[in-house]
Amino acid sequence: MNLDEFENQYRRALETNLNRLQTAVLLIAQLETVVTEVGQDLQNLTLTFEEYVNEQKAN
Repeated sequence: MNLDEFENQYRRALETNLNRLQTAVLLIAQLETVVTEVGQDLQNLTLTFEEYVNEQKAN
């Protein structure tokens, strides 16, 4: 393998791994959004449940 071949192989491998890293970062951002949404939904569900329980106690 000569220097040009080595540089090309190195550059391709680096580009591939940087692309993979970028994809992972984007997926992490999406996951953070989903986790936040799930947390909010669970809080809303808890409030709804608490309201229901309080209504049942009042009756």
